[in-house]
Amino acid sequence: MVSRIVVIGGGFAGLWAAAAAARARTEFGLGDCVAVTVIAPDPFHVIRVRCYEADLGDLRVPLDDVLGPIGVERREARAIDIDPAARTVTVESAAASAVSSAASSGVVETLAYDRLILAAGSLLWRPEIPGIAGAFDVDTFAGAQALAAHLDRLGDPGGPDEAGRWTAVVIGGGLVGLELACELPARLAAARDRAGATGPVRTILLDHAREVGSAMGAAALPGIREALRDAGVTCIGGARVGAVDRAGVTLADGTRLPAWTSVCATGMRASPLGGTLGLPLDPLGRLPVDAFLAVQGLAGVYAAGDIASAAADDAGHRTVMSCQHARPMGRFAGFNAVCDLAGRPERRLRFAAPDYVTVLDLGAWGAVYTAGWDRGTLVSSGAAAKATKRIINGTRIYPPLDRDAASILAAAAPIIQAAPATQAAR
Repeated sequence: MVSRIVVIGGGFAGLWAAAAAARARTEFGLGDCVAVTVIAPDPFHVIRVRCYEADLGDLRVPLDDVLGPIGVERREARAIDIDPAARTVTVESAAASAVSSAASSGVVETLAYDRLILAAGSLLWRPEIPGIAGAFDVDTFAGAQALAAHLDRLGDPGGPDEAGRWTAVVIGGGLVGLELACELPARLAAARDRAGATGPVRTILLDHAREVGSAMGAAALPGIREALRDAGVTCIGGARVGAVDRAGVTLADGTRLPAWTSVCATGMRASPLGGTLGLPLDPLGRLPVDAFLAVQGLAGVYAAGDIASAAADDAGHRTVMSCQHARPMGRFAGFNAVCDLAGRPERRLRFAAPDYVTVLDLGAWGAVYTAGWDRGTLVSSGAAAKATKRIINGTRIYPPLDRDAASILAAAAPIIQAAPATQAAR
């Protein structure tokens, strides 16, 4: 009889949970006894943390190139319900999910599982502001494509050179907002030049915090200030947005910011799928998991990545919604689920990630690399940190791309990678 591990999600946690489960079943000699199935709504693993970049060319890795060689099945579908008592997942075919009659057209089915790994990720959180739903985002590949297409249209010759055409407003001064704000001036200038226009370009970054970027820590602030200044970004701290429309943003105090480009970068919340399980969630909507990444209160269910809140160390720090934590959480969850299924719970590994780092891309100026949960230690900045960021974004967070099973399984080992090395500036 074949047992089945179902993984919900094809992002950083989901992909590596599936690969680690495939690796563990081989290690335990269960190749013919354990099937691993990934449920994901599209056929790609998206390098989501790069969606702020101008070049989107290599941000998608075909899931089949990673899962196929290691014998993991992929279902192109969206999980819409979980029944932990029956150990089933209800899925809807991704190709037909927008069809209103989907339930009656045979695209909804129920899959049984013996162990479930919930790695459904997170979504952009849009605050309740009139018109915010119409703002662009770089939370998904589709969102990044939509922003890129919009900027391309701005560059069409012959359009009116009126107020706001060459202005972008980024709502949110966290990591994504900062990285995007540093990229947008050059992208707006390129669009203006294609249109043959001469007006100035302007990028405005809005932050709830009194000082824009202060959430990134005191050690990073000098570099952030310099990078934003060099890029020509206008910063408005203590900002409250009252409304957003296609022609601009209105602040709560009535200030009008004409802008044809508004981008929402207001943070993330965990997938609402976790909320269907009837368990208490943390303020970000995440499920509580134990040291082995098993969901507390549910038998046979593990969770990893942005949908799970795990202890990172003995000092009380919790995991952060980031690929830095999602990738190892997935590897540990996949390994532990197989140990559990094999009747070897003593082989399960306790997850811990005590060392936290941040490498923030700041466009042409470079980057800042900090260490510590408070981001209190500046490891490097400028060109040296940018070289490190290029290694992270270009290779470190990618799975092997050669379809070699041995390489993929080796990369799925349940370990915590050492912090990125400081790279020499190039």
